[in-house]
Amino acid sequence: MSNYTQKERNGLYELTDSARAELASSKYYNEDLAPTSLSQRTWTTYHITSLWIGMSVCIPSFTMASSLVVLGLSPWLAVFNVAIGNILILIPIQLNSHAGTKYGIPFPVFARLTFGSIGAHIPSLSRALTACGWNAIQSWIGGAAIVTLIASIIPAFNDMPSAPFIGFGIFLLIVWFITVKGSESIKYLQAVGAPILVILTIALFIWSIMLAANSGYSIGDVIQAKTDMSIVNSKGGMLYIFLGGLTANISFWATMALNIPDFSRYAKSQKAQFQGQIYGMPIMMAACAFIGAFFAQSTKLALGTAIFNPTEVLPLINNSFIAFIVSVGVIIATLTTNIAANVVAPANGFSNISPKRINYQLGVTISCILAIAYRPWWIFGGAGSYIFGWLNTYGGILAPIAAIFIADYYIVKKRNIDVMALYHGQNGRYWYQGGWNIKAIIAWICGFILPTLGSLGVDSLKWVSANGYFVGFFIGLIVYVILMKNETTSFISNEEEEAMTER
Repeated sequence: MSNYTQKERNGLYELTDSARAELASSKYYNEDLAPTSLSQRTWTTYHITSLWIGMSVCIPSFTMASSLVVLGLSPWLAVFNVAIGNILILIPIQLNSHAGTKYGIPFPVFARLTFGSIGAHIPSLSRALTACGWNAIQSWIGGAAIVTLIASIIPAFNDMPSAPFIGFGIFLLIVWFITVKGSESIKYLQAVGAPILVILTIALFIWSIMLAANSGYSIGDVIQAKTDMSIVNSKGGMLYIFLGGLTANISFWATMALNIPDFSRYAKSQKAQFQGQIYGMPIMMAACAFIGAFFAQSTKLALGTAIFNPTEVLPLINNSFIAFIVSVGVIIATLTTNIAANVVAPANGFSNISPKRINYQLGVTISCILAIAYRPWWIFGGAGSYIFGWLNTYGGILAPIAAIFIADYYIVKKRNIDVMALYHGQNGRYWYQGGWNIKAIIAWICGFILPTLGSLGVDSLKWVSANGYFVGFFIGLIVYVILMKNETTSFISNEEEEAMTER
């Protein structure tokens, strides 16, 4: 039998057939977690660009700029903030993409490299619990459309104090039902929902132009509006708002900075994944930011108050038929984004804790029940709580994990991975101490503790919390590098990699 366990072509590695056969009996290996073969890596720049466009065009993307307009920034300054934030978060996303493309490994397996075979549950569950919060927000958005849909038939429903909560519950039940039905129902919904979301985006922009025009304001009046310093100063000042918004925009994709190997493992080359992400994400997010900022400023000029959540204008549609059609569109479009991004991933994450006890369907149920605990009526109830309460809090918790991944892969492991060992458990080099890399956990705690305390109300740490992603990232990276300075047991040298690779 050959000593080779992997093959290499053009800088991409795959396990040999004999290596896959050897791993088949391991409890840490199954077809879902197996590295992709070279033949499976077919995603071109176009496919990855399309993926990011599909994920970027959603209602929360509009709120990233509109919330900053609500907090007093001018439309152009809000758009600039979003653009810079998305360029910055693209750095850890790109860095953590590399291992997925080079070795074909998914996120849960990549996490084993750094946190250990059991410790990998920490980043996996952190990403899953954050997704549950986004499930709550998206379901609150979809619930608002449910309320408008019902009110177009029964107008009195809109006046009920409990209507938003009923809508939220109904939408969450729809999410649960479609997701437990499996991939085919999700695939069909995605095919239907994507073009609807594009149409709704255009419609929101046209509606914003008409709203301003009907109140005597031109497009120039909207986009040339100045920063409202009275509002900015009342919310903490220009620097506090701008940096807090920047951190929030970085945190918006903090989950993807972790589990990006789930997608990059299918890339045809490093060039394809690199270019696809550059073309697909920052440009589309800037476009959504422009529409979101324009919408918020239009509502401020026409209605006297800037609105950051586009679904809040649904009750303003006077025509019942149009309100019904628009509501159906919002419901379908929100379902497509929410299920794919925020329900399937945590369901698999919870199932991965105990595959024999928690199947996919139970994982979906847990994800939907936990969504209620996040109280989306609070975290999405205003621009301030959304930016500083939700986005910056979880950003500070996830940032050090992304940084630790980067430090481990590039600085400690020198981009060399023994892929077989990732599936060997206690018999592999990445088992660390009882399946846990305690040094990674210490670095993670050191990274998130100060930003989290600031989010919980420690006034002296308010600025730390507002810049939680930056603080958590750099502390986590530095502490991990220091702690792993003399670590040798998990390191694979270039010579070892050559010895087990068939060229």
